[in-house]
Amino acid sequence: MWIRKLGIIVLLAGCLCSCKNQKTSEASEKPIKLAEKKVTQLPFYNTADFTPTWNPSQTDVKKIHKISDFSFTNQLGNKITNKDLNGYIYVANFFFTTCPSICVRLTNNMLTLQDVYQNDPDIKLISHSVFPEYDSVEILKKYGERFKINPEQWYLVTGEKDKIYKLARDAYFADDTYKQTHDKNAFIHTENLVLVDKQGHIRGVYKGTLPEEVERLQRHIEILKKEG
Repeated sequence: MWIRKLGIIVLLAGCLCSCKNQKTSEASEKPIKLAEKKVTQLPFYNTADFTPTWNPSQTDVKKIHKISDFSFTNQLGNKITNKDLNGYIYVANFFFTTCPSICVRLTNNMLTLQDVYQNDPDIKLISHSVFPEYDSVEILKKYGERFKINPEQWYLVTGEKDKIYKLARDAYFADDTYKQTHDKNAFIHTENLVLVDKQGHIRGVYKGTLPEEVERLQRHIEILKKEG
């Protein structure tokens, strides 16, 4: 009887050893995750569905979508137009000062960009109020002071609602709801940060509430800076 029990013990030990070796073998055969391919250039975005256009010719670049002309008023009461951003790489978004959640996260992540590029003369930021009926120059100034926004680098702008909404939808392709409903009376909601190059072309779109997206945006800014 004891010989039989000994045989069972030996058999179980062999099975355990075999299973352990099999797991070790399987683990060693798992493929190693490859590093993410390094991005060295950025596409152009020409349409509201954000289909990328890569490596356009010099002739084609002239036909690529650009941010249209605009004129708004910033938190200091100064007029800000697209000409004030020509020659700068800039990040644009849409917000309103009474928004209690998403806009605060957007603003905090834009603050990260302000901190990173505070000494970089090539970088600007612009936030457009989608509630200009309330967001007066005075309100925007107080909001800027609350978040320690540098008005020389980061413009908080207000103006005529129709013009802001048209710019958001037609120039920045920023209103996802409008793309589906085409309801011009709907309130604009967007978490997007839009990266624009020195010539006014859209070169990237990012979910501005996510810190990892803001980090990706920073990497893409560095790529644009190398374009000159």
